[in-house]
This record gives sequence, structure tokens and C-alpha cells, in this order.
Amino acid sequence: MSEYILVRPEWLARHSEKAIEPDLPIVDAHHHLWDIAGWEYMLPDYLADLRSGHNVKASVFVQCYSMFRSSGPRELRSLGETEFANGAAAMAASGLYGDTRICDGIVGYVNLMLGSGAGAVLEKHIAAAGGRFKGIRYITSSSDDKEVHPSEKGPPPHLLRDPTFLDGFACLEPLGLSFDAMIYHTQLDELAELAHRFPGTRIVLNHIGMPLGIGRYSDQREEVRAEWSRGIKKLAEYPNISVKLGGLAMKIAGFDFHKSDMPPSSTELAAAWRPYFEQVIETFGPSRCMFESNFPVDKGGCSYSVLWNAYKRIIERYSTDDKAALLAGTAARTYNLLLDF
Repeated sequence: MSEYILVRPEWLARHSEKAIEPDLPIVDAHHHLWDIAGWEYMLPDYLADLRSGHNVKASVFVQCYSMFRSSGPRELRSLGETEFANGAAAMAASGLYGDTRICDGIVGYVNLMLGSGAGAVLEKHIAAAGGRFKGIRYITSSSDDKEVHPSEKGPPPHLLRDPTFLDGFACLEPLGLSFDAMIYHTQLDELAELAHRFPGTRIVLNHIGMPLGIGRYSDQREEVRAEWSRGIKKLAEYPNISVKLGGLAMKIAGFDFHKSDMPPSSTELAAAWRPYFEQVIETFGPSRCMFESNFPVDKGGCSYSVLWNAYKRIIERYSTDDKAALLAGTAARTYNLLLDF
């Protein structure tokens, strides 16, 4: 877990904020629940963050290799994660823990390198999730920079072009499932190729395509932004792609707020992130953009309340309808969440 920023509750507690526009409905389009490598972020932990004052109506759980089965056929072990997320969703649906429909959408994991055999496994996930299984994330972020990608076990380069991967990817559309794409800004052109090849498959770009800010990219922010910007404009040509706005509190983005004595305020975060988020919103339009917490990963850089306040500051000049789309509507439509608000 060395690629993540350590969550320090005592550090986060040094700065607190009341929720801005607390009545605005939110769908948290991307979060995790896990107990891995000594780092626990389970339902009670997420519930504690939800009590920060923002009006989170529902959330989307995204795969993180959590609670895989410890035995059985290897290709079916990820069913444990879907079952786990669905269990959390069932607990939340009881109403005993508040009104938020936690894990109302589940983005799981299926190994697309099974090729056409991935279809049968996807059907098992659908059956296990009681209508909540919406798609998969298959992480394809790849870099030869050892600071960006410290593990040699990471995805190989150009996986989005691999014929076997493409055979597996072809199984998604017939089942009505989406694909969450976790890539770096250096791979945006490859995602454009994938969207062109599969125009009927919904693709959700995670973390605005992750413009890198560490390793060889640590002193190249303007060059990276220019390359990222070209890729974002190219992706916007494909109507089957939408974008998650978030992830910039991660170490890999290189903003380094976590190195300060005080945690950042929402004003500071908004100032740093606004150029990126505004460009994506202006390029794709609010109907194809959705905000995400990426918790607990982004919790290493800021608290839940401050994060959503920063997002609200970034879009404070937008219309009521655009705010509604960015904070909730786009996520609800993309993941087919049946919400009443």
C-alpha cells in the first residue's frame, strides 16, 4: 500500500468545515470498502464520513480486490467482493444506518483476460448482486516509471489493445454492463481506440484520466497538463465515455497537500483542482461528468466534508441543473440507480 497516502485522523481533525449547500443531493460515484494490509475501511468507517453534513443519497462501490474468496476456481474468487459489497448494500437498505443507499451500484472485477469466457463469470456476478451489479473495473494503468508504478506485478503495457482482453471486453455490452477505466494520462489515446471499437459499451474514465505528478513527471506539470488536455479532448468525441471528477488527492497526482502541517481547506483544494475539473466539464458537459470521493484513498489528503465542499466551490457558478447533474444525476443515470430526488 506504499502508493497510498497514510490516513492520519489526528491530522485531518486539525481543520473542519461545515457542509456548503448541505441540501444538494449527492451520489458518491466511486468509493471502496476494504480490510487490506492492515488498513480497515468498512461500512462503519464510511458511515462516519457520511455524517459530515453532505446530503449523500447513494453511492457506487468500485472494485479494490476486497474480500475475494480464498479458495475455489481462481476466475470465480472475485465473486466474494461482489457478495461483500452487496451485503453492505443490504445492511444500508434496512434503514438502520441512515437514508443513504450505500453500494447501490456495484462495479466489480472480472478478469477480461479470460477472453470470451469472461461472459459466464459476469453472469454469476449479476446473479450474486440482486440487481446492483452495474459493470466492472479492470485496472490497466501502466508505467515504466518505478515511482509511479513501484510494483512489477502491475498491468502490462498496451493491455487495452490486447486481442484476448478485447474478446473479454466484448462480453460487457450484451449484458448491459459498463467498464470503469483506470489509466494514466499517457494512455488516453488507447482508451479512445477502445471506445471507437466498442461504441455501444459505456466507459467511465476514472479520476479524470490521472494526470501524473510524481516520478519523472514531478517537475513537468504544464507539459503533463498539455498532453492530458489533448487526450481529454480526443475522448470527448466518443459519446459512450463519461468521466469521474476526483482522485487528485492521491499521491500520484503530486499536489502534496499531505506534506503540510495543516490539512488543506476546501478553498485551497478548489484553487488547485479547478483548472482540471473545469476543463473536463467544459469539454464533456455536465451530463457526462460525475463527482467521486475515491475514499478511503483520497482520505490521506483531506476529509470527506472538505472534499465535497471543494467540489461545490468549483461548480458554484454553474446552473442549478448542471450542479444536479454533476453531483448526482450523471452518476445515477450512468449506473442505472433508481433514486427518488
